Amino acid sequence: MSNAYFDVPLAVNEAVLSYAPGSSERKAAQEAYQSMLNGHLDIPMYIGSKKVTTSKKHDIHPPHEIKTVIGKYSEGDASHVQDAIDAALDAKEAWANLPWEDRAAIFLRAADLLAGPFRARMNAATMLAQSKNIYQAEIDAVCELCDFFRFNVQFMTDMYAQQPESSPGMWNRLEYRPLEGFIFALTPFNFTSIAANLCAAPAMLGNTIVWKPAESQIYSAQIIMEVFEAAGLPPGVINLVFVDGPTAGDVIFNHSEFAGLHFTGSTGVFQTLWKTIGNNISKYKSYPRIVGETGGKDFVVAHKSSNAEQVAVALSRGSFEFQGQKCSAASRAYIPKSIWGDVKTKLVDDVSSFKMGSPEDFSNFINAVIDEKAFDKISSYIDKINASSDAEIIVGGTYDKSDGYYISPTVAVTSDPKFLTMCEEIFGPVLTIYVYEDDKYEDILEVVDSTSPYALTGSIFSNDRYATKIAIDKLRNSAGNFYINDKPTGAVVGQQPFGGGRASGTNDKAGSVLNLNRWVSPRTIKETFNPPTDYRYPFLG
Repeated sequence: MSNAYFDVPLAVNEAVLSYAPGSSERKAAQEAYQSMLNGHLDIPMYIGSKKVTTSKKHDIHPPHEIKTVIGKYSEGDASHVQDAIDAALDAKEAWANLPWEDRAAIFLRAADLLAGPFRARMNAATMLAQSKNIYQAEIDAVCELCDFFRFNVQFMTDMYAQQPESSPGMWNRLEYRPLEGFIFALTPFNFTSIAANLCAAPAMLGNTIVWKPAESQIYSAQIIMEVFEAAGLPPGVINLVFVDGPTAGDVIFNHSEFAGLHFTGSTGVFQTLWKTIGNNISKYKSYPRIVGETGGKDFVVAHKSSNAEQVAVALSRGSFEFQGQKCSAASRAYIPKSIWGDVKTKLVDDVSSFKMGSPEDFSNFINAVIDEKAFDKISSYIDKINASSDAEIIVGGTYDKSDGYYISPTVAVTSDPKFLTMCEEIFGPVLTIYVYEDDKYEDILEVVDSTSPYALTGSIFSNDRYATKIAIDKLRNSAGNFYINDKPTGAVVGQQPFGGGRASGTNDKAGSVLNLNRWVSPRTIKETFNPPTDYRYPFLG
């Protein structure tokens, strides 16, 4: 039994390694990549203490080498979902009753294991299965995930320390209970760290989880489970299943013990899940918590006072890192006519210089998009731009899926601020730019605010503080993460809590105490030391 208060280690952001030629980390990553490329993982589901395989196997192919098989996974069915729920509920009491410092220690250990012996393997898995270059893998699958583990421990202790005042003769306490039931984590392909955090954040607080990852993230999900096991996470706390969405939903959303949904994915899916939960609300023991981050139509707005070169670099990085498959990626930009010529020259030169190919070659800045469905959707937008008289492509515009799902980074310019690709989420390497008259700055801010249903990220570039303040005010509700003189991507845990509003989600800010608050059900305890023995109050005299 604990008989002391504990100070947890101060959370510090994990340093991003350089992977420069000749570095030890570069050599380790390359060796891990080759080993896993030539290996053949047989990935099971994790249900309680069992690693479950089935006869229904699916091959896993790198998006950049679609003819190569690097592993296979076992597809489950409704019975496996039910088994995972049962395992989560069976593990719940012991896990919830474990002292918080013991739960914290598991995730602090996971961070150190990830930063140490698992670093190369986790990076290689994310490079292979999600086609990220080494730098994008490093900042996601290692550094951000380490940060989630360490900072969430710190946020947890800060939350537990928030206690009410007590008047004389009584002691008021606030107990932060886990939710009653199990949590369903439904996670995306694009960030390994998000997939792990959507499970780990509620689990750290005493909840148990049923986890369904995106099919294209299963390969790196296996490594996440290896890290959890090595860190000593008890069986049944996080249960990993591979089933299709409707199969999972039919079992989970009809279960009385369903307590919460932690989701990152498409807006359409999230809205459907919300409706389903609402329709089934009378079936549940409690009102489920619904936390979701969905899409974005993220913007960059430049003022005439801004530096053209800085704007161009923000666009090339913010739009095309990880092939534009970040929820925060810039996909629309508004540039004043007076600096457009310089922005265009720099942007076209930079994008034209990008090397594209397998992440195995560390000189490649651009890799493949995630799968054929994404490839077909993104390339269809390029076709629509080419077919329109209101827009033209100034660089890129080519695509090929004969060997991998490769789409060249594409920049279009439109004469219509409400052109299709200025409004709709593409989730790929396509940026559309509208050039506006310098004196229409405030008008264009109104356009930015009203063009998209999303409100995830956005940035403005300005060296005029009055213009900056105008944008801050006019775009107050246009982005949950708002950047000044920076690209709209790259939020860091503990520095820029991430999430947006409107159609972009519930804005519960992953990487902050705001998110953790959603996974507890506080209980107020009032203890009176000398209870009254007479009902009569003085006023009755």
